[in-house]
Amino acid sequence: MSVHIEKKEGFAFLSFPEMPDMLAAEFSERLKISDRPVRYGELLYYAGCNAGDRIPYWCRTALTDLFLLHFDSIREAAGSLAEIQRNWAPYQFHLFRRASLIQDRLPYINLKLRKFPLVIPHSPMGLYTLIDEKTILASAATTSPLPAGLLQFEEDHENPPSRAYLKLQESLAMACYFFGVELPHAGQRCFEAGACPGGWTWVLAGLGCSVTAVDRAELAPSLMKNPLVTFTAHDAFTMQPESVGRCDWVFSDVICYPERLFEWVNKWLSSGLVKNMICTIKMQGTIDWDIVSRFAAVPSSRVVHLNYNKHELTWIHCGS
Repeated sequence: MSVHIEKKEGFAFLSFPEMPDMLAAEFSERLKISDRPVRYGELLYYAGCNAGDRIPYWCRTALTDLFLLHFDSIREAAGSLAEIQRNWAPYQFHLFRRASLIQDRLPYINLKLRKFPLVIPHSPMGLYTLIDEKTILASAATTSPLPAGLLQFEEDHENPPSRAYLKLQESLAMACYFFGVELPHAGQRCFEAGACPGGWTWVLAGLGCSVTAVDRAELAPSLMKNPLVTFTAHDAFTMQPESVGRCDWVFSDVICYPERLFEWVNKWLSSGLVKNMICTIKMQGTIDWDIVSRFAAVPSSRVVHLNYNKHELTWIHCGS
């Protein structure tokens, strides 16, 4: 076999779809790394970068133990990867047919759309990409257990009142993965701020939760009739936690300034009336990395970018 493995320095970072410019901007603005990356589609390779635990938010997975695999045949490429470890996911930006032939020879992994609810496995997931017909850039170690760092669901085009439901499904799956919590379930009480038209409430009611949904505008008619949903016409951010009462989960996908959201979050946490919260941090033009860092510093919290986020981040808090 004419196979040669060449160790590479640095890290490679795969951006979320159509967001490599956001990823590159985060490197320069938040991480203060001015190096120019080598780009392979949406995969950015920084030869001099050792990011450690400072993985960019707009990176869906990072390749942390890089090597080049030089090979002559499809069989050699697949066999060499399989000898290193079992699970390999492809990222391809060209040479799609050749990449498919390699993947077909590797042990099976699920690359299909997922059904909610699901459990994200903790098993290692490698990533590789063809940079030319006889060279693969790869890493057996990555920062995501998901194939190519992406979680995509089968969509329900009939029942949800908005596509925002996908964002909550992904957030809840990530909460379970990061913190080991159970999904919201029957017998639990949830509070959603700014719930109209009801995409998130639809998910929570579907899980059997009792949902207090607050907004100035009513929810979709089916949710207004749902016995698990209690709707209140009000500005949710002016409601005191004590007037709402104890909740197992509190949610917000409201369009508001991040500073105001942070004040509201702290009001709930200080009240002691909630364990778990998931909130979307909506960006107003240029990202304020200081306020993002304040969210990230809250104990038992993670700030993430989701596949179903756009120019926004999601804050997940799961208390003990």
